[in-house]
Amino acid sequence: MQPGFVERDGVRLHYVVSGRNHAPALLLLHPLGASLEVWSRQMPELERFFRVVRYDARGHGKSVLPEGAPEPRSIDDLADDALAVLDALRIERAHWCGQSLGGMVAMSAARRVPRRVTRLVLANTSPFLPPASMWDERIETVRQSGMDPIAEAVPPRWFTPGFIARAPEAVERVVAMVRATQPRGYAEACGAIRDMDQREAIAAITAPTLVITGAQDPATPLEHSEELVSRIPGADLVVLDASHLANVEQPEDFTAAVVDFLRD
Repeated sequence: MQPGFVERDGVRLHYVVSGRNHAPALLLLHPLGASLEVWSRQMPELERFFRVVRYDARGHGKSVLPEGAPEPRSIDDLADDALAVLDALRIERAHWCGQSLGGMVAMSAARRVPRRVTRLVLANTSPFLPPASMWDERIETVRQSGMDPIAEAVPPRWFTPGFIARAPEAVERVVAMVRATQPRGYAEACGAIRDMDQREAIAAITAPTLVITGAQDPATPLEHSEELVSRIPGADLVVLDASHLANVEQPEDFTAAVVDFLRD
């Protein structure tokens, strides 16, 4: 495992590279409020076939936003962060797999710089996620009260009741990630989602695309994934028995779907 940092706009973006050095590159992009650790259940299998690159979005995990760093950010800006990580590693093309916020970032890259995206996996995500008032409320919450209220609201929104009951340690690990997120980083990402509308633009995506969703996902419901499939030429859909973090709740099925698609 090779950890490192990339400097961009005064921010040190933390990344980790693992797997097979000469295999195809696979970039993993985590959800809002999480960190690169959210992919831990996927790593043993993905590392068998790919050179896996994970990174923490600005203000998440170990990618701390310093005082004076530029703000606000857009989804396209966040995609440029991801590209900066690949540039630092001299990776010209990669498979991109993004979940929730990570999927929004991956869509931006796939439509703006198609030569950088070999295949695309979009999990539990959406091209447009209103209402704006919801994101404004979250921004105000973290500015006034920090991340605790956001972290406490995670379990019922990201996991099914059955999973919460049978896997409390896995749920708590995710809650701890959210609690540790820098409030400013979370708020800026919320603003980027609030201002995003990629519904028309994603028709320009040319990379083969797989959409994965949870049948019980209240954050990005099934119809959002169906919209992605209807707008991205040739996209396929996999529906798992899960809520918003399908890769945590159904790790084996999620990983198998990703590996089968990327190695097809």
